[in-house]
Amino acid sequence: MGVRPGATREEIKEAYRKLVRKYHPDRFAGTDLEEVAKEKMQEVNEAYEILMGDKAGNGSYSDDSRSYGYSSGSTNVFQRVRERINAGDYTQAEALLDGIHDRSAEWHYLKGLILWRKGWYSEASSHLQTAVNMEPSNIEYREALKMFNDSLNRYRQQPYNYGTSRDDSDCCRLCTALYCADCLCECMGGDLISCC
Repeated sequence: MGVRPGATREEIKEAYRKLVRKYHPDRFAGTDLEEVAKEKMQEVNEAYEILMGDKAGNGSYSDDSRSYGYSSGSTNVFQRVRERINAGDYTQAEALLDGIHDRSAEWHYLKGLILWRKGWYSEASSHLQTAVNMEPSNIEYREALKMFNDSLNRYRQQPYNYGTSRDDSDCCRLCTALYCADCLCECMGGDLISCC
């Protein structure tokens, strides 16, 4: 993660936040770098978990280990959920997540990601917003909500027949295609549409 040996908890969190902003797979969705970003993000999450686990285990920190969305009882499950999401296995990720009773900010964040990828945008928005409300200083959650809202706004701004002329409707294109197919069939001795 690029932190010095003996780094403080806050230094580790800040390094983690920077790497999340840099490598989050949603930034690279649909590009050649998406898989690389997923792998890198998994490495970052593992390094963060190890470093924060060491800090919590040596007794030098009195704050709760959940301060950045990792609770000691749920950390491994959350990591497995992230792995399932990155693998595209949303059903298994959701099943693992639904087995967690502690509805922390990370729980809502991961639930929001799953629902977003499954196309349940209203529910995804609600969970992502809840995660941000629970931990407003968490950059990973805020960035995800921002990307979600940006992608939704881009979708809403495109008209239905984006990229086509106003006179070119789906119905007209369908009729033209059927007429052409019927003409071709008749040239070959058949008849696709008997009334024409």
